[in-house]
Amino acid sequence: MTLQRRILILVTAVVLLAAVGVLAVLRAGSRADEKDQARPGGPRVTPGAVSLAAGGGERRMVFRNMAWGPHRDEIASVPAGAPDGPRTASGVKCLRFHAAAGTGICLQSDKGGVQESYRAVVLDSALKEVTTRPLAGIPTRARVSPGGHLAAWTVFVGGDSYAGTDFSTRTSLLDLRTGRYDASLEDFTVLMDGKPYRSADVNFWGVTFAADEQTFYATLATGGRTHLVRGDLAARTVSVLRENLECPSLSPDGTRLVFKKRVPGLPEDAPWRLYVLDLASMKEAPLAEARSVDDQVVWTDDHTVVYSLPGDFGADLYSVPADGSGAPVRVTASALAPAFLG
Repeated sequence: MTLQRRILILVTAVVLLAAVGVLAVLRAGSRADEKDQARPGGPRVTPGAVSLAAGGGERRMVFRNMAWGPHRDEIASVPAGAPDGPRTASGVKCLRFHAAAGTGICLQSDKGGVQESYRAVVLDSALKEVTTRPLAGIPTRARVSPGGHLAAWTVFVGGDSYAGTDFSTRTSLLDLRTGRYDASLEDFTVLMDGKPYRSADVNFWGVTFAADEQTFYATLATGGRTHLVRGDLAARTVSVLRENLECPSLSPDGTRLVFKKRVPGLPEDAPWRLYVLDLASMKEAPLAEARSVDDQVVWTDDHTVVYSLPGDFGADLYSVPADGSGAPVRVTASALAPAFLG
């Protein structure tokens, strides 16, 4: 092959690669524009004031709106008794969100720089910024304590799925009473079988807080296994309680945890089932949801949990009784990261 022919092939390849790149950018832009257009038959979404206040009369659900249209990804509100009704959109966009007692935590994409980055924003009851922290990776979990004084969040800093093994997480805690910020739970002392445990592969995710604003539960991963841990903010310790438990969520009365559990024989990319754990007896039982749920559930009250599953336009919310009875029910289409207030 002559030098001239080699150069011609190289130039042709470069041109083709450039064309593919341009087409990909154009297609992505077209897709983004499409998501800004409301879909026929979708929920009615109008701009307005959204409050995170604890009282105010009518109970409501506040969540990330996933419906296509100009208010996609904004925090929106509906009456808790009409979760699939018309929505009020706040104008505040979040990738992950949670709220309690007038405090919200919003994990956002920050596109102000050359490269996309992320930040955690603490919001007051009117969704105004109180304080922010930079994030080290892609947002995945967020929680506010029942009294609104503590916030926690988890990001991926490697890989892209809990289902696989090639990932690393970082979980942070912020105490709004004192301003103390723990950038990583890995700085806490891990107690396993009552003894300090250290390993380079320790990861935490999925914090849930108790009503005392001092105790929390979370997932600890190490040695290829996951564990439920109970944390003590004052002692700065996390104690291992049991194995094979991820993304716990504590019931309002503090007696039970609903979590996702890896079940042998299920597909590698969909390995989980929802279970409930009684903290007094440490006995667990499956919930009546047969699908794999990759989410940290939210309790609507002491009897029911809500969680997300993939939907036509991002995610839909489903509910199921927390005692193993009943059957799953879709409660809200095109929604994610709910919080129940009021």
